[in-house]
Amino acid sequence: MGDTAGIGPEVTRAALESGRLDPDFEYHVVGDVPPGTVAGQPTKQTARAAASALEEAARLALHHEVGAVVTGPVNKSALHAIGFPFPGQTEFFAQCCGVKDFAMILTGGSLTVGLVSIHVPLRQAIEQLSADEIERVGRQLASFLRLRLSRDLRIGVAGLNPHAGEGGTFGREEIEVISPAIERLNRAATGASFHGPLPPDTVFHAAAHGEWDGVLCMYHDQGLIPLKLHAFDEGVNTTWGLPILRTSPDHGTAFPIAGKGIARAGSMIAALRLAAELVRAREHAGAGGRG
Repeated sequence: MGDTAGIGPEVTRAALESGRLDPDFEYHVVGDVPPGTVAGQPTKQTARAAASALEEAARLALHHEVGAVVTGPVNKSALHAIGFPFPGQTEFFAQCCGVKDFAMILTGGSLTVGLVSIHVPLRQAIEQLSADEIERVGRQLASFLRLRLSRDLRIGVAGLNPHAGEGGTFGREEIEVISPAIERLNRAATGASFHGPLPPDTVFHAAAHGEWDGVLCMYHDQGLIPLKLHAFDEGVNTTWGLPILRTSPDHGTAFPIAGKGIARAGSMIAALRLAAELVRAREHAGAGGRG
């Protein structure tokens, strides 16, 4: 349920009661609401309960007792205050699985984005941008899309600078870092063709209208801003590259509206539906299907 002082419990309940989930799956809620919890008022107890639920969910998935995990929203500062050592849930699950090659991929509406850097300061994201990381996340994005779409893919690659650098006028990262990574990706057998670097102010419009199956983004907000503008109520976050399946709604704890009965469950419903879809697709791929 995430932090139970937030909207996690109510959107979880609403999703389970929506009639919009895959009926071939069973749904088990992990975690408890600590005694004395007040909606909208996070405490160390609600943060500890959220961390304990994450640990239990990871255990269940790693022991193959569940097919996938869908995580409710948590408050990162509250978790850090109780000693949670990870930047976010994405990094927590990667550590639990012993995986370093993973990616944060988000999908909603007709947009799917993969993020080269995630929970780091923007200055650090730019300083650490490398062809190796672009290629690595590009492979993960292609893997995710290939499992869902089962066909050859076209992926747009966003530039870092305005106008994708305008031939070096506004920065040379496109020439020196991003283009070499695209060349390497197109030589690899990923089942996808990568195109770019493309101007960030137009690539998402083109993707939303079907020109690209996904967009490879250079940093967190470059991908999250258009996705949330395009599909705020149905955006889903996936930690891809793990031996387990994990999705989550693409919104926060929303403490100011918790308990008021106005939180919309669309993103949680979408996260549960995507988890079921991925379980089926992975089983099909394991049985000889393409994936």
